[in-house]
Amino acid sequence: MIKLYTTLLLALCSASLQAQTHTDTIPKNANRLQEVTVRAYLSDRPVLRIPASVGVLGSGQLSLQPTNSLLSAMNTLPGVRMEERTPGSYRLSIRGSLLRSPYGVRNVKIYFDEIPLTDAGGNTYLNTLDMTSLHSIEVLKGPDGSLFGANSGGVVLLNPVNRFTDSSTVTLGANAGSYGLFHQNAAIHHRWSKNELNINQAYQTYDGYRDHSYMQRHYIQLADRYYYGQHSQLKALGFYSDLQYQTPGGLTLPQFEANPSAARPSTPAVPGAIAQNIGITTKMLFGGLVNDAHLTDRIRNVATIFGSRVDFSNPFITNYEQRKENTYGARTYFELSNPAASGVEWKLNLGAEWQQTNADINNYDNNRGVKANPQALDEVNTNQHFIFGRYAATFFGRLDVEAALSLNYYQYKFRNLYPLNQSGFNTRNFTPQLMPRLALSYQIHPDFIWRASVSRGYSPPTIAEVRPSNNIVNTDLQPESGWNYETGFRLRNHDERFLLDASVFYYRLDQAIVNRRNANETDYFLNAGGTNQPGFELNLMAWIMRQRTTGFIRGIQLNEAYTLNRFAFRNYNVVGNNYSGNRLTGVPRQVAVSSLQFRLPENVYLFVQHNYTARIPVNDANSVYAGHYNLLQAKAGWEIPVKKIRLSVYAGADNLLNEHYSLGNDLNAIGNRYYNPAPLRNYYAGFSLMF
Repeated sequence: MIKLYTTLLLALCSASLQAQTHTDTIPKNANRLQEVTVRAYLSDRPVLRIPASVGVLGSGQLSLQPTNSLLSAMNTLPGVRMEERTPGSYRLSIRGSLLRSPYGVRNVKIYFDEIPLTDAGGNTYLNTLDMTSLHSIEVLKGPDGSLFGANSGGVVLLNPVNRFTDSSTVTLGANAGSYGLFHQNAAIHHRWSKNELNINQAYQTYDGYRDHSYMQRHYIQLADRYYYGQHSQLKALGFYSDLQYQTPGGLTLPQFEANPSAARPSTPAVPGAIAQNIGITTKMLFGGLVNDAHLTDRIRNVATIFGSRVDFSNPFITNYEQRKENTYGARTYFELSNPAASGVEWKLNLGAEWQQTNADINNYDNNRGVKANPQALDEVNTNQHFIFGRYAATFFGRLDVEAALSLNYYQYKFRNLYPLNQSGFNTRNFTPQLMPRLALSYQIHPDFIWRASVSRGYSPPTIAEVRPSNNIVNTDLQPESGWNYETGFRLRNHDERFLLDASVFYYRLDQAIVNRRNANETDYFLNAGGTNQPGFELNLMAWIMRQRTTGFIRGIQLNEAYTLNRFAFRNYNVVGNNYSGNRLTGVPRQVAVSSLQFRLPENVYLFVQHNYTARIPVNDANSVYAGHYNLLQAKAGWEIPVKKIRLSVYAGADNLLNEHYSLGNDLNAIGNRYYNPAPLRNYYAGFSLMF
């Protein structure tokens, strides 16, 4: 498979470069494409010069993907794996395994604009967001705690609004499709004088491919920006989400092959998914204020206060869990810059972030979806804070150097209200940890940049791992940490119609946290010795045919994202079994996502995407694998401008090859219930109307 994709890639690269040399396909008024910039390192910077592996999904890329889930878009980034075990149930890893996430998003730090969406306990309710309400997404791959605190997986920055638009608009949209899909969204963007207001609303419902997989989400988002002084602004950001979805449960291989649309059946000993009415309800209120003040021409301060409230309930096979979580915190940093002095441009950042999450975590018997007798009632309060500093400089316009360091603190307190009725809290303090990062890039040629970096990852156990579904607080669980070494390059042609980004890295992780399951199907977590994680990533964008004004085909764009992993356990012994040398559970060796976009007359486009994912080990012993799969999807649309109205209609199809596959396996599942079958061939159509 590697040889096939390498040959295809080289051929397409050659074709794209040759196509761009033919003057008959280049309009005389062709301009250089707009340079991609990111806010990943506290201020806008061209992605070409950033000495780090960064993946960017702009509004144009997001619009080509199905808007009903973040899954397809996120998986177009090399090194990123997102799964959806059932509609609405996200899991996300960046250059790692999903072993820490039976469900939910952990070990990845996520920000909503300047506000941490990840709480102090290490959990992120990414599934509460509506994709149509996000403008762009930036992904920092590899550990980067120097600016963003403790993590060993990576960082995701969500940009909820378009920072560059200056017009007022009203947008309405809706789409519908197979298996009862309906998704509606509306948005208002209004700018007047010194104020800019964005309001987004969305509603989504989906019956699901499998029995007992209904999903529904109500969502409203607000972003208001007030400009004052010289380039200063105050932002108010927030959203409310009401999400509920059913979980059909994992199937064994014979059940998967016999009837993949079925929910987990009951047995004489254990009731099934429908009998226990298992599912998840999450109600989240989230918001904060961000003040970005330019104090002088050289000094800038960004200060943020934020908070959230989460009501969570999960009737499961073995218990009924309820959580009430309140998070509040603050983040601030100063920036001192020197635009130009003796050929050196530099910036110095100093800052801090503090978070507190207080959680009531209660488990009861589940009487067919009804909360019954208590099993364990706990209070767990988590405090996480860090201070950071960063120096970044550009020497003579060619050499970019960054040195950053953070000092991270983590603590949790807990007490049991039932059955022990403890009056005081027990406290678990972790030793403060330094997380350094050193990176550089060098412009060998105006269109060729080489980069290298070394950074330390550190991730304490999340509260969901300290106090998992077995109702036991595990104070022995240690943080995982390790060093990541990386080098790579970016290559472009003179007008940025060809961009190639390649990276090779080695991440050596110690005390890796992994999920295991008891015979009664409750979870617990332990430290698995370590992992060795070498990998290679490649991302290519090329206009095989440049955009032109005549002919049937006006432009062809190629995108290729390739990931090669050789992740393995090291010194992993558990319950008398030695898994050292085994492949890291849940990680495919190869993933290749290829797409072609065709631009046709009258603003018609056709988008085709193929995803090849290699087979995946689903248990630590590597005795069972989920099979490889090929996903083919397509989308066609027509953009119709009418005076001040822009109408866009589109239709698409997913899983055109009708693959039988699992898009989110239950790792180390009891009873070999590893598989959560994904939908077969399905279709959708919709429209977007902008005034």
